[in-house]
Amino acid sequence: QVEDMKRVLESLNLNIVEMVDENATLDGGDVLFTGREFFVGLSRRTNQRGAEILADTFKDYAVSTVPVHDSLHLKSFCSMAGPNLIAIGSSEAAQKALKTMQQMSDHRYDKLTVPDDAAANCIYLNIPSKGHVLLHRAPEEYPESAKVFEKLKDHMLIPIANTELEKVDGSLTCCSVLINKASEL
Repeated sequence: QVEDMKRVLESLNLNIVEMVDENATLDGGDVLFTGREFFVGLSRRTNQRGAEILADTFKDYAVSTVPVHDSLHLKSFCSMAGPNLIAIGSSEAAQKALKTMQQMSDHRYDKLTVPDDAAANCIYLNIPSKGHVLLHRAPEEYPESAKVFEKLKDHMLIPIANTELEKVDGSLTCCSVLINKASEL
């Protein structure tokens, strides 16, 4: 997987930074980029050294660490649902992590609280011809959380069924690599 992804990113002329420190771990599911700053979940798959390497790589952005307890990743219970909008689960662990993020940031984000932590893992896209697009968990999987997303009237909402991938800890963001690249692709 790593070599295949590296080839694709190279073909897009993107800058690639490889972590060579054997003591560093950094999982994409623990990296939340808000457009202003990074929050890095410290979990079973990401450690402080991994967060430090991310901070060294993106010197123009603040990087704050957030302890993750009772979940696989930071994005197991939160993600960006729009510009300045964090989708967050209702569990005690999710709310505690949100409080930590709020304390660490100089910016005040809006929040969209959903009843189900897994449903807070959504994918926001700003597509020039479509505007605000949000891929979120399907109503048949998380009906109460889907109702919360339906309140986002300025978003094009696309429900996605993810039941099978969830069985192996796969979330929507786990299945995605978002690249901000000119539309000539």
